[in-house]
Amino acid sequence: MKHNRGGTGTQKKARFERLKQEIISFVTANHGCSAQSIVANLSHEKSMRNHGLTPRKVGFFISRNLGEKLAWWQDHRAGRRVYGDRARFSDEKAN
Repeated sequence: MKHNRGGTGTQKKARFERLKQEIISFVTANHGCSAQSIVANLSHEKSMRNHGLTPRKVGFFISRNLGEKLAWWQDHRAGRRVYGDRARFSDEKAN
């Protein structure tokens, strides 16, 4: 029996869009947040326990799907990537 796991149904698209919107809203509200805080927000605050993202996968997800809205930069004190709104990041760089 063969199972097709690469479905593109409406429920899958809806979950994907909700995941994108939740990440965008959290990162824009918490400029300079880490991947760990994004995953914690999804798992605990939003009760999206089956989102499938780990802190390691967040960077790939943001760069592939949200790269036009969100940016990352290296936090040299903590030694990790932090994420923020791309428009706000470019404004801070200009000043």
